[in-house]
Amino acid sequence: MAIKRSSTKKNTRGKKQSPGKTLLKKWSLRLVMGFFGLTIIWVLLLIFINPPFTYLQIKRAFERKAAGKEWKIDKKWLDYEDLSDNLKRAAIAGEDAYFLTHNGFDTKAIQEAMERNQSGKSLRGGSTISQQVAKNVFLWPERSWFRKGLEAYFTVLIEALWSKKRILEVYLNVIEMGQGVYGAEAAAHYYFHKSGKSLTRKEAALIIAILPSPQKWDAKRPSAYVNRRANNIVRYMGHYRIP
Repeated sequence: MAIKRSSTKKNTRGKKQSPGKTLLKKWSLRLVMGFFGLTIIWVLLLIFINPPFTYLQIKRAFERKAAGKEWKIDKKWLDYEDLSDNLKRAAIAGEDAYFLTHNGFDTKAIQEAMERNQSGKSLRGGSTISQQVAKNVFLWPERSWFRKGLEAYFTVLIEALWSKKRILEVYLNVIEMGQGVYGAEAAAHYYFHKSGKSLTRKEAALIIAILPSPQKWDAKRPSAYVNRRANNIVRYMGHYRIP
């Protein structure tokens, strides 16, 4: 007599996910893909469109108003070809010696900055020009691990999608260079009453020398420390190529 096999099979695939979890995963994926898509488009657009303003520029202007000062965002864009070559070399010599060869991050400078900060000495960053562009153009200035993560992400994007010329052009046009003063053209007029097209080596070096603390230091009336830093920049400017 043949033994009749049971027609019922055990479900070895486990329970199906609830509709709520499926929907959550679906929307999470959409949000992630949307973030990547929008940020990539944003970065691509800024190859052709100059950033009209930055978060820091607006923030500083409101801080001035809160302190009883005039609203001030002094800036004027200079195309890469019009920017003083002295200023380009000074920026690389003073801010990012490996700008032309790194992929956005100077690991040696980051390590040295971490060691210095951990030893209790004065805080010093290890940011490259590319990282500073990522922070100034796309993000906000406050320190946090979340913001640093986004900074690294945007640094990778601009290094992949922009040329070194474009990165340096944007940097020298949006960076804070004084109280309410942003970019080379405004800084050149503010400190030396001339265009950013015709800065001398020392004038360019003085502007770059104040960048760690442009709210505090003055390129027209430099302290002894700023003047020494500018002289060191002038000394090394000739060693660096520009893109």
